[in-house]
Amino acid sequence: MVTLLLASSEDPASLNLYNTILKSTTWEKGVKMPHGFVHEHNLGKTHLLLINDKHHVFADNIDLIHEKEKNIQVEEVLVLSKHVSKSKIPALTIHVIGLPGQKPFGESGPSGGFKGQLVPPSPRFGSLFRLLCETSKDKGIDSEFDITIETTHHGPFLTKPTAYLEIGSTESQWLRQDAADTWAIAIIRCLGLDGGNPSGEWRGEGSVMLGLGGGHYAPRHKSIISQTEIWVGHILANYSLIFDDLVEGEEISGSWKESIEKSLEATKKSFPGGDIFAHLDRKSFKGWQRNSIISFLNEKNIPVYRGKEIISLHKHKSSINSPSN
Repeated sequence: MVTLLLASSEDPASLNLYNTILKSTTWEKGVKMPHGFVHEHNLGKTHLLLINDKHHVFADNIDLIHEKEKNIQVEEVLVLSKHVSKSKIPALTIHVIGLPGQKPFGESGPSGGFKGQLVPPSPRFGSLFRLLCETSKDKGIDSEFDITIETTHHGPFLTKPTAYLEIGSTESQWLRQDAADTWAIAIIRCLGLDGGNPSGEWRGEGSVMLGLGGGHYAPRHKSIISQTEIWVGHILANYSLIFDDLVEGEEISGSWKESIEKSLEATKKSFPGGDIFAHLDRKSFKGWQRNSIISFLNEKNIPVYRGKEIISLHKHKSSINSPSN
């Protein structure tokens, strides 16, 4: 069972992260293979793969391809990537992947993956984000870079639990060594590549949050992850929870139910035996939308908790004071 760190030579931030991680810890000599260039870590549980023929968002099934070529089992995939935003704000971000709410279902997405399909989230999502927050403070770049999460979006389509680790938002930041160093330290610590104890390895029990609602950077869900030790599944923005117009006397329609079902299904794959609950960004929904979601989750036996409840039960010893709901 190995963790696959995936990079692409077509992405400058990905290549920056790849080179930084390669020189920051000890790897066996790289080997050129049909699907890319592979380094194995000397501790044996992590592979670093550089692909040259495509951008990583279009590398569908690269997890299964790597398993076949190396005759090993991939446990999870962590993708090293650039981040792009219209605001061009410097940022270090993490998110899980899939195309919730998009139609026609099963059609290829413009940025990889398949519409309506979600990839299981990496169980390290929460741990990596908290380590990233800590490391960015230690490196002194948290005042310049926004340290944040994003909601579920884009490809590729993979079978194994996956997370995207990104530097943004313009070329000048993609090539920043201090940004790459910050991510490298967080990754190495999380995976135990420094000889320490790894974090974020699912052991079969724990509370797992499904986040629903809000904007792309999910500040209310982020606040809870920052302040607690909870595990994190998919986080869906309002744009992935599509409601049709309300018509009195008719059933509330739209692809929102399908998005929630798919996110639950994928999250359960990553956290077998976990106690999954939902947190809603309540203010981002109209009352009838919020009530419909809560009713649907009740049918699925998924409890819904407010932010203050979650924080009081799972508060992190070094929590950050920020708004929650």
